[in-house]
Amino acid sequence: MEGDYIDAGSSSSTTTRGRGGEGEDSDRSRSRGRGRGLSVSSVDSFLLYTPDEENAVRRKFDRKLVLFVALLYMLSFLDRSNIGNARIAGMDEDLQSTSPPRDDWYEWALTSFYISYIAFEWMSLLWKVVPAHVYVSALVLSWGLTASLQAVAVSYPMLVALRVLLGIGEAGFTGVPFYLSFFYKRHELAFRTAIFISAAPLATSFASTLAWLIVKVGQLSPIAPWRLLFLIEGFPSVIVSVIAWSTIPDSPQTAHYLTKREKKVARLRLRRETTTTTSSSSSSSLSSVAGKASRLKAREILSVLADPVAWITPAMFFLTNMAYSSLPVFLPKILTEMGHDSLSAQALAAPPYLLAFCVVLFTAHTSDRLAARTGPIVFHALSSSLGYAILALSRPLGLPAWLRYLAVYPAAVGFFNVVTLVIAWNINNQPSQSRQGGGFALMQIVGQCGPLVGTRLYPDRDAPFYTRGMWTCASAMLTVAVLALLLRFYLKRKNSRLDQAEKERQEDGTMVEEEGLVFPGKRRRHADKFRYML
Repeated sequence: MEGDYIDAGSSSSTTTRGRGGEGEDSDRSRSRGRGRGLSVSSVDSFLLYTPDEENAVRRKFDRKLVLFVALLYMLSFLDRSNIGNARIAGMDEDLQSTSPPRDDWYEWALTSFYISYIAFEWMSLLWKVVPAHVYVSALVLSWGLTASLQAVAVSYPMLVALRVLLGIGEAGFTGVPFYLSFFYKRHELAFRTAIFISAAPLATSFASTLAWLIVKVGQLSPIAPWRLLFLIEGFPSVIVSVIAWSTIPDSPQTAHYLTKREKKVARLRLRRETTTTTSSSSSSSLSSVAGKASRLKAREILSVLADPVAWITPAMFFLTNMAYSSLPVFLPKILTEMGHDSLSAQALAAPPYLLAFCVVLFTAHTSDRLAARTGPIVFHALSSSLGYAILALSRPLGLPAWLRYLAVYPAAVGFFNVVTLVIAWNINNQPSQSRQGGGFALMQIVGQCGPLVGTRLYPDRDAPFYTRGMWTCASAMLTVAVLALLLRFYLKRKNSRLDQAEKERQEDGTMVEEEGLVFPGKRRRHADKFRYML
């Protein structure tokens, strides 16, 4: 089909005029395209850019943008979750400033982070207000400095205050999946979001391995091992914040690694993602329309509050977050209660999360290829529930320590996969950018309340088996599987109704067949082609 492509560079002005219905050349091109049996939408795209050009742009964003924000998220998760490793490296004993010692100080150190994290979720809207390179650099610098300053804490109240500041710095970064929608088409977002989110289990496994090395070295240094841990793991974020200033683009047009032609292709390929009923007559007006359409619309954002779909995924996110936020920070302690020494616990905490990282990427890729979310979510939610159930039954069944450790694997792999797929599912099932923004914000506000429960699931008084916490997480993950099945049933019914409505419009002759084709008096609404992903 290569011979059917028209050189985009030489005909871009002509074809852009044709999109407004005013160019005779474009009309003739459409006729030729229909004569060859191609859809009008396909011919229209070929006139603007070739598939090879589009693939080149997408690959550059994958390498330069997605991998970099994944690195930032890895540093973010590393700085928030390494407190669990610091605890068993001597932090708990050094920071107990009251007598008798309070066993809930550690829980407050965890909870304080999530209180500010939830309270400042509104900062994710600043992606539309502050230039991205400025915003990201400021966020990364703030959490890097705060994470490093935890090394000088002299009491738990001081650590709690620093954790509050850390939560504020990381809260604004939760909007990255929404930011990626500025660069990718709707059907391209899921796997890119998965790459970003999968940095969390990689960070956790990396944190455990690095903690083992730092603690081993710290035993020979004058600095307490836990203080050295905070300092060494927090400082890289400060350095990367400087790199982010010149690496993070504000939009496709400001990506320095794209050529002039590639910047134009990056804009043109998203033209149907940013405007649905308005066409332009020039490249400049197309950019203007896209800019206006990309602004958030208050009415559409508020409309998600009445949408059951927008509430079920936050409920699933809330339940999964109970496990997602608790096991990484409590696992080192849980492993020491299984009979392992501090250094062994640091090392054994890494493999489950490294496996989770690999499985997350595989599952997300498979889920995208199959265009299916329910099956993988149910499978991983049930496997996670089973892992937690085995841990909860350890005492009555008298299970050995090695079997309890093996049960950690399905538990951890399961909830990391569910978190990734639920976020992608939430974005997939909103038909416009404004509704995506509203749905994502709602999911974050509701879902991030899960850690408020999760960080209190493993009090010291429940050691060594932590039965109540394990049963709570097992029940939560089982409920997630049930909610996923209910959501699939609901979405399938809505898709059937949309199919029936489209069929009726086709029979009435009120709708054109070709996706994206605009005829005078027959404008196709965005929602007409939208279908919920199951």
